[in-house]
Amino acid sequence: MVFKPKHTDFELSPYTGLDRQSWIEAAEYLLGGIFGNIKDIEDPVVMPRYETEVTYPSKDAPMWRKKAEVFEGLCRSFFISAPLIHIEPDLVLNGINIRDYYKKQVLYAVTPGVDNYVLNYSDMRNLDKSNNPTACYQQTVETAALVICLWLSHEEIWDTYTKEEQDRIAAFLTDFAHSNTVPQNWRLFNMLDMAFLYMNGYPIDEDIMRDHAQNILHYYVGDGWYRDGQSFDYYSCWAFNMYTAIWNNWYGYEKEPYIARKFEENSNKLMETYPDFFDRDGFTNMWGRSGIYRNAATSSFDGNLLMKNPAIDPGLARRICSGSLLQFLQRDDFLWNGVPTLGFYGPFIPLVQGYSCAESPMWLAKALLCLHLPKDHPFWTAKENNGTWEKLGERETKVTTLDGPALCFANHGANGITELRSGKMVKNKSDSHGIWNYGKLVFNSKFPWESAPHGETFCVGADGELTLTEAKMQIESQQYSLCYLDEENQADGSSEMPSITPNATFWHGEKGNVLYRRQFWEYETQTETHWRTAIDLADFAVPYGIFRADKIRMFRRPISLTLGSFGFPDNGTEISVREKDGYKAVILKGHDHTGKDKQLAFTIMDGWSDIKLIKSSDTNPDSKNSIVLFAETRRNKQYGYEPYFLISQTITKEDLTDFTEDELFPVKEILYTDPQKCGGYGPVTIVLKNGDKKVIDFYGIEAKLLL
Repeated sequence: MVFKPKHTDFELSPYTGLDRQSWIEAAEYLLGGIFGNIKDIEDPVVMPRYETEVTYPSKDAPMWRKKAEVFEGLCRSFFISAPLIHIEPDLVLNGINIRDYYKKQVLYAVTPGVDNYVLNYSDMRNLDKSNNPTACYQQTVETAALVICLWLSHEEIWDTYTKEEQDRIAAFLTDFAHSNTVPQNWRLFNMLDMAFLYMNGYPIDEDIMRDHAQNILHYYVGDGWYRDGQSFDYYSCWAFNMYTAIWNNWYGYEKEPYIARKFEENSNKLMETYPDFFDRDGFTNMWGRSGIYRNAATSSFDGNLLMKNPAIDPGLARRICSGSLLQFLQRDDFLWNGVPTLGFYGPFIPLVQGYSCAESPMWLAKALLCLHLPKDHPFWTAKENNGTWEKLGERETKVTTLDGPALCFANHGANGITELRSGKMVKNKSDSHGIWNYGKLVFNSKFPWESAPHGETFCVGADGELTLTEAKMQIESQQYSLCYLDEENQADGSSEMPSITPNATFWHGEKGNVLYRRQFWEYETQTETHWRTAIDLADFAVPYGIFRADKIRMFRRPISLTLGSFGFPDNGTEISVREKDGYKAVILKGHDHTGKDKQLAFTIMDGWSDIKLIKSSDTNPDSKNSIVLFAETRRNKQYGYEPYFLISQTITKEDLTDFTEDELFPVKEILYTDPQKCGGYGPVTIVLKNGDKKVIDFYGIEAKLLL
């Protein structure tokens, strides 16, 4: 079953048809699925569970982990219900009055001795035998959701509690607000707890508030983005730029005007470029951790509209929010037993972290907080517009490069896709999950990242015919894979070869419309980087995708090297091959899980020997089966002067019309400085058939490589 709005308005919303009533229906659709699993008003929001190996609580989990699931289910589903309760206070689902349910369950959660009590911070410290002086617990996260929802439904719930009941809730919140938290976006949870208490007349420690707030402010890196601990991802948008707006209104504008003003400036700065983070359909890219939160990434638009002087175009904001909402709600695999799956579309365990439980995906409901805006707000009354996409030429690509958060996103007018290239990433070399989330060379809004494909490998003949071949090493989509060769498998290529993927991406930035980065294999601080193989990355946008001209930096050879293209959903795929001027392209045509046409072409040029493909199952977030095209090559001499440059291109379409020959083979000539034409030194000039020239010159990037 997919979401089909009963009420649409294509005059007000020419791109999506969704208006405020459509959004109310969407919220009821999501909440109805959840309450289909709740049989009685006394039952907690604990949903059916199909995954037990990665997510919490495990069967031997401590008590507070089991209680955390109860609290997470309550507060994250409350995100959906709170604005609905204000709009429809008598709403009944599965025979349960929603307002009465949350009023009762919130009290249960904070009341010791009842079954659904979730433990306060002090209780958990007393039970925790780890002796960790900075211990903090999942419940802290959920308290922020709780106070936001009590604010949204204050007339229907908070204001109807007795003074004793309000004091009970306040005591519970106070214990968390003034206790340990994780020193990154979690500080905002404590800040919101304290702000809610202050707003309702309860005492708080203003020094603790000020300490958290100044720390949050100084995570800022520019262009509206904050560094969340080590990484950059959507937390900058659904945490920093949503929660700071609420904090400003509850506390900051009154008590900390300087910090509040900076938060507002940062939010407005984000709005200058953030709309271009989404594609022509408003789709959210699968990138960074917590992908199960999906369209929560759009909540920062609502956050901006909460500021005193918001900068976002409300018609553009609603168009993106509605497009991203439909991206997920119109998938028939989005719900499992009525509840959003642990995945991006359907269930997809490679995306899921151990800090999640079955109820965690309800965090996507932050996108629904826009329902708190009154029906006469410009967000609901302005006509939808599509911003950049209405101005782009048919073959024009707009590229936005932000050095602070190390993000470069390309809006392709030719196919309506947005592609993201990111940097400033370092993960443990064994953290394949983190590397998939952050280390892909390109993130594509219509081709979500694929985890490590496994299955049969094939050579691709000139007529597209497949010949089974022996798999030599692990392939990764949109990533390089490297294997150091020993004498045996260097001689005959018969041995299975362990492979590794880069685990660090340094950012240089853009020059001459070319983006420069560097990736390291097996990066670790205890080993100097000259003992690590690296690759200098140079790429630039072409009308349908990204063109690569990368240069290997090796300390050890012989090696085998592969580069995977995007994972392609295999629901019946046509494979064809084109060759020209010594270059080779393999083209895939097919459709995704929803039946949408898909096309991908992968072209290899200098530095590569061949293109092969691997067929896989359960590694693609869109479809059960998938195909990954990959290029391969070897370098044999320890100190041989062999080709350094690896030149390739991946282009994609959302239809099956053929790519032209010039689109598949866009290069007129490649000019090397060195007479050996290996690219060991000097600029490499790529002359394109459309008249453009791109000069690839890595000389000097050593002076500015950023993490």
